[in-house]
Amino acid sequence: MKSDTAQRHLLVFEPDARGHAPEWIEHLLERLVRLRQDLTVSVAVPPDLAAELAGWSRHRGPPDVRMLPLSTLEMKLCNSGRLAVSGLARWWTMRRRLRQTGADHGLFLGFDHLTLPFGLGLGAGGAEVSGILFRPSVHYPAEPGREQPLSERLRDLHKALLYPRMLRNPAVRTVWSLDPYFPAYAVNQYDHGHKVRPAPDPAYPVRTTARADENAFACLAPPDRTLFLIFGVLSERKGMLALVDALRRLEPRYASSVAVLAAGMIDPALEKPLAAALDELHEMRPEIWLRFDNRRLSMGEIAAHVVNADVVLAPYQRFVGSSGVMLWAAGAGKPVITQSYGLLGRLARDYGLGLDIDTTDPSEIAGAIVTTLRKGPGSLADPAGMARFLESHSPDVFAARVIEAGTGISPPLDDLCEPLRARATD
Repeated sequence: MKSDTAQRHLLVFEPDARGHAPEWIEHLLERLVRLRQDLTVSVAVPPDLAAELAGWSRHRGPPDVRMLPLSTLEMKLCNSGRLAVSGLARWWTMRRRLRQTGADHGLFLGFDHLTLPFGLGLGAGGAEVSGILFRPSVHYPAEPGREQPLSERLRDLHKALLYPRMLRNPAVRTVWSLDPYFPAYAVNQYDHGHKVRPAPDPAYPVRTTARADENAFACLAPPDRTLFLIFGVLSERKGMLALVDALRRLEPRYASSVAVLAAGMIDPALEKPLAAALDELHEMRPEIWLRFDNRRLSMGEIAAHVVNADVVLAPYQRFVGSSGVMLWAAGAGKPVITQSYGLLGRLARDYGLGLDIDTTDPSEIAGAIVTTLRKGPGSLADPAGMARFLESHSPDVFAARVIEAGTGISPPLDDLCEPLRARATD
């Protein structure tokens, strides 16, 4: 990295415009603008996202922000369904863009794809890179009494072979882990494990209150029922079918006290099996109050749904990684029912965010719903733990840490965390 701050040039690269990429780039740029540091930031993203962020290019620096739309071929290769293809394509595209721009540091917003090329020892043309690791899983022990599926064993073997080799690569400066428990494991297990550092998932909602017009879309369940909310892309992986199966198993006395809202786009692959499962549910448990809001929701509409809910459901099916659902729920003071497996379960236990169960077993989901009805939603979570969870996942902390690795800028954070502390304890 160059020693002269005025000459630093950071290249941010993300070929997939879905998910949190726009929000994360906004966090990084907002942070840099506040710091008023004299540096150049190039952002290599798909054309649609570059257009969405175009206003930053007109910002009168510092910093000097430049948008670099990716080509159709670059996006096709970088987003290939084959991990080896996407990984090598992302490495090659970053290397080429580093050379074109003269940037001395490249930041991958998604580093999981890059374990293969950097594990093979490929460099970055003399520059350094850092990246955000979404889904480390090798540090979670096998669950007692449960045999780990072959697919998961092969996945973890692949990671266990590549992680130490990737960290040994001199081109890799820092690997930011969204899983806060992985860095300690890396330090203990890998010679260069000190390169793995924690970064909070910055998916903290930009806005946790809704306008009046957005509130109008919020679903108001009958007053004598407890409202359970599941939101986001409604897919099998997110546990939609397991949830419907769980509702079918409720006794009538409990079914008549439950309201469920499923808000978000239904995964096209799920439409037929979900329709069949719903037909069976309505036939067996007509007492169930279940509604769908099948569309893409605005941030304010999500906020309205979460605020109106009593409990947020996150019944992922052995999902590896973090989820913004946990942050939305904690921000509104709502307990979650989620999987015991992996990071989500660990967060739920450590911060008292709600119930963690085996969500692959519909009877356990049904049991958690019954527990909620018997004890009340307020008994499921720890408000103090929620406040600590929110404070540790501030976008400002995320942006400051990632920027430090790419630019060497390391300002104090206490003043930035104070507003979040105040909000979390309101």
